[in-house]
Parts: sequence; C-alpha cells; structure tokens
Amino acid sequence: MPLTFDPILAFYAVPLLVVWTVYLGMRKKVDVRSRSTQAEAKEAGLTEPASLHPLIDPVLCLGCGACVRACPEVASGHPVLGIIDDRAELIEPASCIGHGACKTACPTDAITLVFGTETRGVELPIVKPDFQTNVPGLFIAGELGGMGLIRNAIEQGRQAMESVKALGAGGQTGDMLDVVIIGAGPAGFSASLGALGHKLKFVTLEQDSFGGTVGHFPRGKLVMTAPAMLPLIGRMQFREVSKETLMAFWHDALKKTGLKIRYGERVESVTRQGAGFIVKSSADSYQARSVLLAIGRRGTPRKLEVPGEEQSKVVYRLIDPEQYRGQHVVVVGGGDSALEAAASIAEEAGTTVTLSYRSEAFGRAKQKNRVRVDAAVKAGSLTVMLKSKIKAIGEKDIQIEHDGKKLTLKNDAVIVCAGGILPTAFLKSCGIEVETKYGTA
Repeated sequence: MPLTFDPILAFYAVPLLVVWTVYLGMRKKVDVRSRSTQAEAKEAGLTEPASLHPLIDPVLCLGCGACVRACPEVASGHPVLGIIDDRAELIEPASCIGHGACKTACPTDAITLVFGTETRGVELPIVKPDFQTNVPGLFIAGELGGMGLIRNAIEQGRQAMESVKALGAGGQTGDMLDVVIIGAGPAGFSASLGALGHKLKFVTLEQDSFGGTVGHFPRGKLVMTAPAMLPLIGRMQFREVSKETLMAFWHDALKKTGLKIRYGERVESVTRQGAGFIVKSSADSYQARSVLLAIGRRGTPRKLEVPGEEQSKVVYRLIDPEQYRGQHVVVVGGGDSALEAAASIAEEAGTTVTLSYRSEAFGRAKQKNRVRVDAAVKAGSLTVMLKSKIKAIGEKDIQIEHDGKKLTLKNDAVIVCAGGILPTAFLKSCGIEVETKYGTA
C-alpha cells in the first residue's frame, strides 16, 4: 500500500520545527556567551570563589538554567553561573558570594554548597546545625563560620539565640549570665536583639564600633543584601542599599529597642569553668552559661612588616576618600577593597594615587572594580604598580621596589588592604576544632 502524506502533519510539524530551531539558536547563544565570560574570568585569574559556592553534579543537572536565573548577582552584572554544553557551570567563580539561591532553585538537587576548592583550602571552625561548636555551650554565627552575606549573618544570629534559649537559659541569678555575645556586626546585633526578645541575661562586647565590617565600608558603598528578619524589629526589606542607609536603619533599631553594647572591650580569653564559661575582656570579666562568637573572619589586619609602618598615616581600611583630598596616597593590595579604595580616592580633587600590588595581575578582584581602576589609569588619576613591594615608609615619602627597581615616592598616607589574619589561634585557645575545607560542604 503506497504511503501518503497527510497535510495535517505538516500543519503541526512546521511550527514545531520553527520553535525547535529558535530554541537551539537561543541555547547556542547562551553557550557562546557563557564560554566567553568563563574565558575572560580565567584570563583575569578570577577562578577562585571567596567562600560558600555551588558544586554542580553534571549527571543530575538538566541544563534548565533555573540556577542561573535565580542567582541574585546576575542583576548586578555578575554572571556567576552559565550554561555550557547543556549543563550549568560556574563561569565567574570569584563573583560568587554564597547566596545559595541556586541550590534552592535546582529542580533535581544537582547543586551542593561547598567551601574551598581542590587547590585552595578554607579554614573553618566545626559548627553543628544549631550553631554550637564541639565545645558545648560555645556558639558561632555569621562570617566566622563562613557565611559572609548580611542576610545569612542576621539569620544565623537570630537562630543561635534560639539555640541558647533551648539550652534552658533564662532567669540566671547573681553574676552568672545566660550568654556573652562577642561582636556587634550583623550576626552579633541580630543575636543581641534575639536575647532581648527571649529575656535572657546577657552582655554584648565589641572591640571596635557598631556594625562590624559594614560599618567600615567606604562612604557611599552599596551593600548587597536581601530581606531578613531582625528580632524585635521585623522584616528588613532592603535588597540593594547604601552603607549609610543600612547603618541608619540599624542605629534606629538600637534606639527603639534600648539595646546596650559595650564598646572598646577586646575579648582576651574564653575558658570553660564548671557548667559555664569565664570571658575575660580588656575591661572586665564575665561568667556565663554560654558564649556566642560573632567576630568575623578578618581578625587582625595583615601588616606589611616594614620600617615606618607604626606611623599614624598608615591605616588598614578606607572610611572616607574625601579625607585624602590633595594628598599623595599609596594603596597596597590586589583585592576588591584595595581597588575600590584606590579608585575612590583617585576621584578626589588634587590627589596623587598609587596602587601597589606584589603580583603581576589583580587575580582576586571583581571585573567591575578592574574596569573602574583601568578607567582611572586612562584618566591619569591613578598609577598602578604591579610586581611591587613597599620596603620602607618615611614621614614624607615611601620606598618601593617596582619590577626590580627601587623608587622613592612622595607620600602623605598609606592604606593597606591586604586582608586579615584569621583568628585561628584564638579559636583553638577556646578549644574549638578547626578544619580545612577543600571543596566540601
């Protein structure tokens, strides 16, 4: 029996073929774009995620792109994830800051959130799901545990206080406290409000100033955050907000709740005593049933260890670029904080800014900051010295070795943005176990 062609098949087949062709074309464009971004990231050395990031199982991944669309960084111009060969991949790892939205969005559970990589380990304290360490009654929340996002830190601080309350704390008599909260950054602030809400007997100690790392951000810096629940205050609806706006909101919360924080108290030791702890600070000593560490990961700023570094003109973070107007400034470092500082100061009238970095490329900085620095260099407001090291800091000048040559530059201020020394020794002195993560959860 001869085969006959049914016109109805053509009626349906042609549109399907058109749709399929368009779909394949779009997938091809996505693939090309993702490969291009990945190549640029590799060329720039932006291959190492800073902290928590997704590990994608190619067997389980459908290539549906749900994780790509869910990533909040895409809206900020940072395509962290992309689709290559019909599978999701990290294409700009250094821009990942651990939102975790990709894992939630994945329909096949192909994503695991991990710390570190096969080549770069990340030291982290061992923390249980209730934020308790291996030392019973000693808790950790926020950046110190690897969660750098403001939203995550706030949430962890709140949950940690719920865990403290669950230990049976409350109604302590005499000098015994329910908990000593160390740190007044996002995690410590949230935990303190939680302690107020639970009517716990507590103190909050802060060696520096309110707000932690956020309070030390440069003026006008945008702080990427997300809605979070702040105890006693309610839901914070911010998504992208300036440092000043966020700090004003937090200060208003301090005023409304009457929360008291003991500033200028550096904690020197936390030791176990009986069923509780003795916390010794630079100003006092406290007895408590439990302790929450919310101190961040920067620890002590990493210094250059060169002659003249003890001078007051040498600082380890930028607060206000305007204070350097008309001065000769050297910024040291190759990460985002260094590039942001150098570019910000270069925008001030009459400044002479030099950015010094020991390596031959800015391998740890985000693309937007690299572009900003390049623009400042082209405008003549910034000089970049790669493969350079500060040798000595004088009262009015600075000795620098650049590409094998020794130079003397006029100098009024030095800003060292070389990161910090992790408080590993302090953690171990408290009895807390620390492990190095190499691409594991």
